[in-house]
Amino acid sequence: MFDTIRRDIQSVFDRDPAARSWLEVVLLYPGLHAVWGHRISHWLWKHQFKLLGRWVSQIARGITGIEIHPGATIGAGFFIDHGMGVVIGETAEVGKNVTLYHGVTLGGTSLSKGKRHPTLEDNVVVGAGAKILGAITVGANSRVGANAVVNKPVPANSVVVGVPGQIVKRQEKRNGDNRPDLNHGVMPDMIGASVISLMSRVDALEQVLAMDRKQESIHVRESLWTMDDFAI
Repeated sequence: MFDTIRRDIQSVFDRDPAARSWLEVVLLYPGLHAVWGHRISHWLWKHQFKLLGRWVSQIARGITGIEIHPGATIGAGFFIDHGMGVVIGETAEVGKNVTLYHGVTLGGTSLSKGKRHPTLEDNVVVGAGAKILGAITVGANSRVGANAVVNKPVPANSVVVGVPGQIVKRQEKRNGDNRPDLNHGVMPDMIGASVISLMSRVDALEQVLAMDRKQESIHVRESLWTMDDFAI
């Protein structure tokens, strides 16, 4: 228990350069308070004190603005930065050293009582406002861009951007490195790449059409010359 608490605190220092002291982190970080509240409510939920677990989670929600269902499974080193508006559903599963930013939703897409929320494997980073929906898995070491909407499984070592989420495989895999990838400034521009591809195809088609018109013009002139010779 104490090892988990220490790891939760250390995760803040590892991922937030604004953290200055352990006292500041313990007293003033709502993401940390939400995680600790969840660890209590989850224990109650697992030991069949479900109403009490929901009550504890509701108190934590009111204090932090972060809603984590007590049935969700959260791994060690979980960090919620800022956190306001984060929602994590009942059957969500979150691995080790996962990072979420504010406005993230791990939501369900079914009325089924079974598994209906996402699974995030180790070292996943989810940007602000992103929505991950349904019983899908986001593979280890992946990064979901801000405001992306993800409703399909994501392989390990991937980057997801856009609505709906477009998956780009990393060129270099991040194996053996537990540090999260927080470099949100380096994201693929899928729309820009698509536009560039389309423009290249348009240019190629225009060149083909220009050559066809040139050949057709030459053919017309040759026909006219032939007719003049025949007239003579």
